[in-house]
Amino acid sequence: MTGILAGLRIVEGSAFIAAPLGGMTLAQLGADVIRFDDIRGGLDSDRWPVTKDGRSLYWAGLNKGKRSIAVDLRNPKGRELLTALITAPGEGAGIFTTNMPARGWLSYDELRKKRADLIALNIMGTRDGAAQVDYTVNAITGFPMVTGPANHRGPVNAVAPPWDLATAYAGAMALLAAERHRRLTGQGQRIVLPLQDMALAATSALGYLGEAAINDVDRPRLGNEIFGTFGRDFRTKDGKYVVICIFSDRHVDALAKAGGFARAFAAVEKEKGVDLKTDAGRWTARAELCAIIEPWVAAHTAGEVGAVLKEAGALWAPYMTFRELLQDKDAVHDNPLFTVIDQPGIGRYPVAATPLQFGAAPRDAPRPAPLLGQHTDEILSGILGLPAHEIARLHDEKIVAGPR
Repeated sequence: MTGILAGLRIVEGSAFIAAPLGGMTLAQLGADVIRFDDIRGGLDSDRWPVTKDGRSLYWAGLNKGKRSIAVDLRNPKGRELLTALITAPGEGAGIFTTNMPARGWLSYDELRKKRADLIALNIMGTRDGAAQVDYTVNAITGFPMVTGPANHRGPVNAVAPPWDLATAYAGAMALLAAERHRRLTGQGQRIVLPLQDMALAATSALGYLGEAAINDVDRPRLGNEIFGTFGRDFRTKDGKYVVICIFSDRHVDALAKAGGFARAFAAVEKEKGVDLKTDAGRWTARAELCAIIEPWVAAHTAGEVGAVLKEAGALWAPYMTFRELLQDKDAVHDNPLFTVIDQPGIGRYPVAATPLQFGAAPRDAPRPAPLLGQHTDEILSGILGLPAHEIARLHDEKIVAGPR
């Protein structure tokens, strides 16, 4: 292993998004992340999106660079093997992350009997252990009730899973913090990270709960307008869409330069009695600003609008489909973040490495996700020290399985 986290070994028992993404984040930084699954297949090994042949692109995306061991989780011998793997000796080992029910043989109290300084991260739905997923957690945050067109009634779910993503990165950070604490004190610990609490903490930090408490209001649904400043989608002459925002003084000046709006902006300031270089001023005059910008965008193609906005240094972006993003030169093709890899069973396509760029360690290219059980034998041999004949017997008894 290379990378800034080389020397760390994390054993992962996971499914869905938060736990495997957190593990993959650490794997991309050089940690040896070993994912275990049941020999019958993981809960998410066939999760969509899939290829036309039914291979999971989801699995490939969230398990890049990991090693995989497949074990019969119902067999006591299989559980013994995984207990030994989780609690194996070594300065950088003894780190476990899971969003499975951490009870019985997987409970912290049972595992730490084999290694007193064990670090274990338990990701759960709610703080009392009830099942939740991103969609059910998101329902209580208030965001679905302010998402969507202004005249829409009822909730609008997010397509991206924001709370799973936040929990994944918070979980990775928690493991590194606990590992540092262990190096300094010799103490292991159990970390509990409820998905729902992660969402509530973020909702609080962003001021949404404070707004409700102090102002006693529910924020209205505003469509694609960006609350509290200026930003919105605009349709171009050729039927494309761009988002144009103003978040600072510089953005006001750049947009005015791009569209020749200086005099019109000054007239809005005088008419409305506002300063467009303040958030409040832009929010108050958003309808007037849209009336100036909208016909200009509508009179030009997306290419023309984009070229002028980019030249002026305005804050903007084109709306793209996933296929358009795939073909984008700046975002994907010429971006050193991406490497075209050959994912077994799927094919060749661009895959992102870690977005983190450390000055003291080069960024490794992304590595393919493993096949389920691809590294079973090398893990049993290299970490647990089992001889070849014992590994063969475990296969014969269907306690472990190789790649599939």
